[in-house]
Amino acid sequence: MEAVSIHLEFTPNPNTLKFVVNRELLPKGAAHFGSIDKTDQAPLARAIFEVPGVQALLIGTNFVTVTKSDDGDWDILAERVPLTIERHLADGKAVFSADYAFEQPAATASGDVSEVERKIKEVLDNDIRPAVAMDGGDITFGKYENGIVYLHLQGSCSHCPSSVATLKMGVETRLREVVPEIKEVVQM
Repeated sequence: MEAVSIHLEFTPNPNTLKFVVNRELLPKGAAHFGSIDKTDQAPLARAIFEVPGVQALLIGTNFVTVTKSDDGDWDILAERVPLTIERHLADGKAVFSADYAFEQPAATASGDVSEVERKIKEVLDNDIRPAVAMDGGDITFGKYENGIVYLHLQGSCSHCPSSVATLKMGVETRLREVVPEIKEVVQM
């Protein structure tokens, strides 16, 4: 098997870095971790949180986005995070345990998905999420109510200075092209 290779990419968010790995970490989507408390079934995430200065992280299909804490040092993170990922994968350790519960997309209260919600999720999954993943982030559907789409921003998108512009100029514009009933897109 080919050696583990990792390269660093900068993101639009000055508090995050994206580490791209030459391995599949996740078949699709992304898994967000806001603290080490949620990593019992995610051994790679737990190992990364042990690096001083990691505030949050997002594991995508072939990347890990790390958000730095206020007291974190980019020099330490840029050196130790890729080493942690490389050792973990080279040792054949699992990224997630077999019984890890990946978050499922939110459904309406009745469990039924309306045609509008189906279209929103389709555009998110096929157009928007892949583009956002390129910058080390993820956007997931929260709910649709009274013409307003509520979305969760994670990874480099979370608290990014340009996230409002991304939502309004990019995501909202694209969703309104497909679903004219949408009045607004907001972050949850």
